[in-house]
Amino acid sequence: MDTIELIELTKYFRGAKAVDGISLTVRQGTLFGFLGPNGAGKTTTLKMMAGILKPTRGKILVGGKDIAQEPEAVKEKMAFISDHPFLYEKLTAFEFLHFIADLFALEKAPPLEHEIERLLTLFHLDGWKNDLVEGYSHGMKQRLVLCAALLHRPEVLIVDEPMVGLDPSGSRLVKDIFRQEAARGATVFMSTHSLEVAEEVCDEIAIIQAGKIRAQGSPEDLRAEAGGDGNLESIFLKLTEGDLHSHDVSHSSQT
Repeated sequence: MDTIELIELTKYFRGAKAVDGISLTVRQGTLFGFLGPNGAGKTTTLKMMAGILKPTRGKILVGGKDIAQEPEAVKEKMAFISDHPFLYEKLTAFEFLHFIADLFALEKAPPLEHEIERLLTLFHLDGWKNDLVEGYSHGMKQRLVLCAALLHRPEVLIVDEPMVGLDPSGSRLVKDIFRQEAARGATVFMSTHSLEVAEEVCDEIAIIQAGKIRAQGSPEDLRAEAGGDGNLESIFLKLTEGDLHSHDVSHSSQT
């Protein structure tokens, strides 16, 4: 079953084409990596998928529903984590998660309390649940945002650069949780400019450059398309015709 389908998705900003006719499908339960250098069109694409930006043309289908025609039905099954998420810092983590539960009209009953406690424990925040968010480190805030995103058990999780600012243990935790979400049948659509992250965790990868999809497939498929057994960095450079300098792509050592 296809959970996400982008059809000729295009976005102009002041006459400049940021996303250029993207078409791709992502099947249910896939951990999908959207890989490209800064400025390639990744964040613009994700914001259109989340309903934050309106496409210039093209369609976005999530679970067979057009987000332009049925935005509320789509968004109630989706979670979006931006690269600069917003938090109400004068709330405690516990209060913030209750606020998110209210937004999704989750039933206020013991199961909700148990789920909030489970997520706070999972993300190692249970010891700070009654502290104001303004006192959290960047990594703790990132983990709280992930708690909030998973609270309503979304069918589709869209995440922009999830590992930025996390220490190695935090990055490992997030990778493991993304795998668990995919295993339960959720679809995780993750943008990154980190080659190592994409190669390590993703079932399938699309490479975007200058607003266009240059290649799509499993890491093994991309190696075959590039005609070699090299690592993802060499494949990326070959598939984009070598016109990107290596410094345009992150050499993150996150694990």
